[in-house]
Amino acid sequence: MENKAYMYVLECRDGSLYTGYTTDLDKRLATHNSGKGAKYTRARLPVKLIYQEGYPTKEAAMSAEALFKKKKRSEKLAFLKERKNHG
Repeated sequence: MENKAYMYVLECRDGSLYTGYTTDLDKRLATHNSGKGAKYTRARLPVKLIYQEGYPTKEAAMSAEALFKKKKRSEKLAFLKERKNHG
């Protein structure tokens, strides 16, 4: 299966998390760090990529992003820790 889109999680300078989706991770990360990304990240630069997951379609990546955003911060951190330990 070829990944056509990605759900990603960034850690901002202030320790907060930002979640998004993209079809080009490198370009999107560069956009965030250049100050031209999401309004949320512009005030919290620099950001670093701490998680990414590939999906076959943009819609699937968007769904994963929406599900992740619904989690409480503690649930997000547990998810990231679990994936780090098993990835």
